[in-house]
Amino acid sequence: MGCGRVGSTLARSLEDRNHTVSVIDSEPDAFRRLGPSFNGDKVTGFGFDQEVLEKAGIRRADAFAAVSSGDNSNIIAARVARETFGIDKVVARIYDPGRAEVYQRLGITTVATVKWTADQVLRRLLPAGAEPDFRDPSGTIRLDHIPAPASWIGQRTVHLQEQTAARIAWIDRLGEGMLPSRDTVIQEGDLLHLVIREENAAKAYEILDRGPEEH
Repeated sequence: MGCGRVGSTLARSLEDRNHTVSVIDSEPDAFRRLGPSFNGDKVTGFGFDQEVLEKAGIRRADAFAAVSSGDNSNIIAARVARETFGIDKVVARIYDPGRAEVYQRLGITTVATVKWTADQVLRRLLPAGAEPDFRDPSGTIRLDHIPAPASWIGQRTVHLQEQTAARIAWIDRLGEGMLPSRDTVIQEGDLLHLVIREENAAKAYEILDRGPEEH
């Protein structure tokens, strides 16, 4: 929802990554920002209106971003998407950081305008591993961060690295960063920062999802 500079950039970025996108805006002229090559749906209306959301295909959606210029519109639309239509990945652009904290407690990811970029929102909308935190200039190496998969909890980090061909650069644990050793065991709540060759990323995530092989 929202086809200003932020919304139009986000919509084109998602479409460039082969996602199907619907854009909602109350002003038909706003859709000009999408350009002639945009293939998604353009729906005129308010993104907190359930009929408008239905028309935009909310029941088929995997994610919803409310990035209009109004805090109230964004948060109402985000709550409707989450609470009425059951969308798990919901991001709302909020100008007031104080209010953003309140909405975070409701389970709605908020992005303050000052820190906002289309890339930040993309990483919250797309599945884990779809968009890395960093790529080296050659495009060969990527840095991803993922919550420790349930099936790997209790496993040594060295086993994860051997089986995925990824490297754990560091682990965020209980609010502190730590460098793993060969004897480090993955714990519930760990955030793993993985360095992976781009060509191996899909296979690495397949193994992470599947779980460890027996030793």
